[in-house]
Amino acid sequence: MGPGIFLIAIFGCGEGNTACQPVRTLETRYESRAACMAATEDALTRNSDVDYPAVVAQCVAPQQAASFRLGADDVSRPGPPPRPILPAQRVAIRD
Repeated sequence: MGPGIFLIAIFGCGEGNTACQPVRTLETRYESRAACMAATEDALTRNSDVDYPAVVAQCVAPQQAASFRLGADDVSRPGPPPRPILPAQRVAIRD
């Protein structure tokens, strides 16, 4: 999407297949989707005080902000933490 005005909407997401709920819309306006997307990480850091297991930010046009919905399948949730790689160990065998 080209030039326009975009806002960052903050969504709280539960577990499973429940839809994410809009929590707040930030006041700052961005002239392009790229500028908006570049600001989402900082916006999440500043708006992580909501009571949801996962919080996401989405760039939306102002006219979409009030009615924008984010389904559970639209959110990339972090996977489990990687398992540590253990160094190979020698096993002693007795005869």
